[in-house]
Amino acid sequence: MSNKVLVIGESRDGELRNVSFEAIAAAKKINADEIVGVVLGAGDLEAQGEEMIKYGADRVVTVAHDNLTTYTSEGYGQAALAVINDESPDGIVMGHTSIGKDLTPKLASKLGSGLVSDVVEIDVDDDKAVFTRPIYSGKAFEKKIVTDGIAFFTIRPNNIAALERDDSRSGDVTSKEVDVTDIRTIIKDVVRKASEGVDLSEANIIVAGGRGVKSKEGFDSLYELADVLGAAVGASRGACDAEYCDYSLQIGQTGKVVTPDLYIAVGISGAIQHLAGMSNSKVIVAINKDSESNIFNVADYGLVGDLFEIVPMLTEEIKRLKKSAL
Repeated sequence: MSNKVLVIGESRDGELRNVSFEAIAAAKKINADEIVGVVLGAGDLEAQGEEMIKYGADRVVTVAHDNLTTYTSEGYGQAALAVINDESPDGIVMGHTSIGKDLTPKLASKLGSGLVSDVVEIDVDDDKAVFTRPIYSGKAFEKKIVTDGIAFFTIRPNNIAALERDDSRSGDVTSKEVDVTDIRTIIKDVVRKASEGVDLSEANIIVAGGRGVKSKEGFDSLYELADVLGAAVGASRGACDAEYCDYSLQIGQTGKVVTPDLYIAVGISGAIQHLAGMSNSKVIVAINKDSESNIFNVADYGLVGDLFEIVPMLTEEIKRLKKSAL
């Protein structure tokens, strides 16, 4: 249906995030005749452009400028808008990440366009793209069809599988000069909290702890289980409020929304605010000593018992299975 679709990539520490490749797959789903990747940043961006092509983009436009070293809505907005005006696309797609949620509404406003945000599924009905998105904190879903103008949408990470990487693909990576000067926000320094392991927002497996973990030391067993599974560690707001872990791990309505293949909820009661952030996980395993906990209402598998006994046993069993598979 669409002729040309722009995919706005997102990078972190010089590498494209997986959701950028998932966005290319989303563009394919709406039958784009040409997919144009967009990479914004500082320095040499050609390698990132070539990476987008290997994952399905036909060509890529890069915009490099010192004022794009770190994200600001003004800088990225100017750069992205310049590319959009040049390309006149029929569709635009970006990941529904913290940056995507900030940038895309501003671009849509400048373009006089609608925006379908947080898309989790795309179908085509009678040559029209049908976008499915969650509403009411994930308790219901609505379907949207763009009837006029640009099909502008964001996709939730880990819901639309990226296309298989093809190293034989080739395409043009061209640079565009944009005078990114109208910057009202100056970022002098970025201090990141030290973190190890898998990125929570893009993890296929998540081990999350709640108040039932009881202490900061109680999270040690969760980190060990996560390490064995190649998983990320998350937490409920209750665990964060109790200072068992940092708020960067918070999953829920006021934290991160995640949709991993496997979500292991340890000592989490299942408050509605937490369920809003993880209930769309493909498989949910709950471990809690209270058989009446709300988390069991959404769990595919439930273990009732002492998490301080179950988690170490589960970790050792997985280690044994992995060792025997070698």
